Amino acid sequence: GLAEFESNFFPYPLYRDESTTFYNALGSRKMSVKSWNPIKIFRGLRKVYKRLSKKNISGNMTGEGLTQGGIIIFDKNGKARYAYREETGSEVPINDIIAAVKMAKAEDA
Repeated sequence: GLAEFESNFFPYPLYRDESTTFYNALGSRKMSVKSWNPIKIFRGLRKVYKRLSKKNISGNMTGEGLTQGGIIIFDKNGKARYAYREETGSEVPINDIIAAVKMAKAEDA
């Protein structure tokens, strides 16, 4: 789970939201089926599988796999400056996140 993610994919500080405060702020969302069309479901799963395989990420059946989280960027005073709500199957908007970090850093200067 979290330890594997940190050691293999994200060697930076991670914060586990034990009280689910951030999760609730992001909408307390769970993954859901957006279409009951079996062809769309198959294509979506295949697309996610290809992305994970390309990045050498293996899934596991532990934890809460349907929970959708996200990213919240805070300034040095603890004020939220940016929030991204995870969308299963979509890439994280890296450029937006980098821009938000730069903006928060510039405002703190």
